[in-house]
Amino acid sequence: MKKERFKDESYPTASSEEQEKVEKTVAELFRIFSKRAEIDTEAPSLLWMEHSHFLKTSLFTLSKSFQCLDSSRPWLCYWILHGLELLDQTLTLDDISRIAQFIGRCQSPKGGFGGGPSQFPHLATTYAAVNALCILGTEEAYNIIDREKLKQFLWSVRSPTGAFHMHEGGEIDLRGVYCAVSVARLTNIYSNALFENSAHWIASCQTYEGGFSSVPGTEAHGGYAFCGLAALRLLNKEHLHSNPVFKKIKINIDALFCVLFSKRWLVNRQMRFEGGFQGRTNKLVDGCYSFWQGGAFPLLHRILNEENVNMVSGERWLFHQEALQEYILICCQHSSGGLIDKPNK
Repeated sequence: MKKERFKDESYPTASSEEQEKVEKTVAELFRIFSKRAEIDTEAPSLLWMEHSHFLKTSLFTLSKSFQCLDSSRPWLCYWILHGLELLDQTLTLDDISRIAQFIGRCQSPKGGFGGGPSQFPHLATTYAAVNALCILGTEEAYNIIDREKLKQFLWSVRSPTGAFHMHEGGEIDLRGVYCAVSVARLTNIYSNALFENSAHWIASCQTYEGGFSSVPGTEAHGGYAFCGLAALRLLNKEHLHSNPVFKKIKINIDALFCVLFSKRWLVNRQMRFEGGFQGRTNKLVDGCYSFWQGGAFPLLHRILNEENVNMVSGERWLFHQEALQEYILICCQHSSGGLIDKPNK
């Protein structure tokens, strides 16, 4: 493991010092775990009961520290419900109805969902609300979504370039396209006209590193990498896109190369010592990118399989799975339930 530690080559910087602090903390947790593993052959393990209790408790009661997330309440519903579903936990029909009715109060008369009751509709919270209702999976939950008004909302935030504003008059970024196409597919309101030019706009967000940025010309980021690849997949354009950035510098590169370029960027975001993922080049490990970066690999795997690229395995993803599991289980689990992004956070 020592050979995987960060080396500043005698030129320390603020970011290199932060990296060394994180590695020191992680190394101590690994050391403690190695001693525990000598007497507990089941370690490390997922704190299943603690996480289940934490999520169920958080579903209806949160501490004052969550007040800053008042405009993200559908997201809290979605993340909690998604976690409970992964843990194979069930809710009572009364609780399911209560959650569905709350999300219904977040729906705007204009279509789409806001961050809370009477808040403006926003693509991100619309994505969270629709996914949460789909997880609930009852007739009541499905019927809450006003599909016609939702379609009107998507058209109202669409840009002629194929990109989407996050809300009326709001910023454009890659999240918008992904959120829009995801809810359109889930609610069966997708049309080619609604997403005309979207695949080409997404392709223009691929950077010189191979990842995807929020908008063309900015830095590649793990969340946008997932959004870009997932949106292309939902648009059925993952085999067709080519990057206009390369065309500008007169390099003829096909769509497959752009996918391989994405793979190169993604695999290099796994930290060599910690085992988790960072979100951007030269940044610290962060547990949330286990979801965003990790979620991009099944998409890449399927694309490469369909292209008959022989680098993919039928048994493993294209990253070190055990290293990621160990980082999450050893370094990111809170003893009373819940996960943190890195130790001491």
